[in-house]
Amino acid sequence: MNDQAKLGVIGGSGLYEMKHIEDVKEVRINTPFGDPSDALILGTIKGVRCAFLPRHGRGHFVTPTEINGRANIWALKSIGVERIVSIGAVGSLKEEISPRHFVFPDQLVDETKGRKSTFFGDGIVGHVAFAHPYCDAMSELLFDNAKRLGITSHRGGVYCCMEGPAFSTKAESSMHRQLGYSIIGMTAIPEAKLAREAEICYSAVAAVTDYDCWKEGEEVDNKVVVEHLFANVANAQTLLERAIPQLARLPRTCPCTKALDGAVFTHPDKMPKATYKKLELFLSKYVPA
Repeated sequence: MNDQAKLGVIGGSGLYEMKHIEDVKEVRINTPFGDPSDALILGTIKGVRCAFLPRHGRGHFVTPTEINGRANIWALKSIGVERIVSIGAVGSLKEEISPRHFVFPDQLVDETKGRKSTFFGDGIVGHVAFAHPYCDAMSELLFDNAKRLGITSHRGGVYCCMEGPAFSTKAESSMHRQLGYSIIGMTAIPEAKLAREAEICYSAVAAVTDYDCWKEGEEVDNKVVVEHLFANVANAQTLLERAIPQLARLPRTCPCTKALDGAVFTHPDKMPKATYKKLELFLSKYVPA
């Protein structure tokens, strides 16, 4: 079976358990940045080879802070992934965005603390443009398909990524609403930043499970959240089965494909060999060994 895939999906453990997935295979990848969250699950959906990565590990034993984003993105890049669909649970910060709705955000705010959000450092400096953190072409395609499936969905909005693992205080939730943010979650960072550095198109399917804690009488309740979570997983599986063949045909004409062009500031002669070797997967296109 083919160990290469151009489309990657990062999400919960159940996402790859779809009705029409074939030729399923586990692949464990060793990366220069340590172990990914779990083995990559390779499978074929309607003729398209895909790689699924359980973000928190199968059995959900990795906290948002503990996720090794660099290993996850490096592993996906190493098998040829060019697009990542990120599916994750979020809380709503707006009245009109209800539990079980999907949001396809177009902006992102990083409120994490101390996560490793770049492949660069240790002698090689890179500054990628990140004004538009999500791939518009992918997000639009996914949004259109969600609407056609009857999934109540919202296009655009700001995803605020908090540290976790605790949920927000009421003061924090109120502040985020006043700042105009749309949804809040714990996993978009560092995934989105690392995917951009790896020149991988990245789009989020933010699945709403609650109203954070700002709405009186509807504060976060774990039992209710889990019920919404299972409903969202079923809708996400349906969306993926429909959208994956279309994503495979979507031309890569977006800026994501050349994010490192001009972004590496370090002169090749000054790059430490050990650091270059770790980054060669991304850099060799611009800085030959």
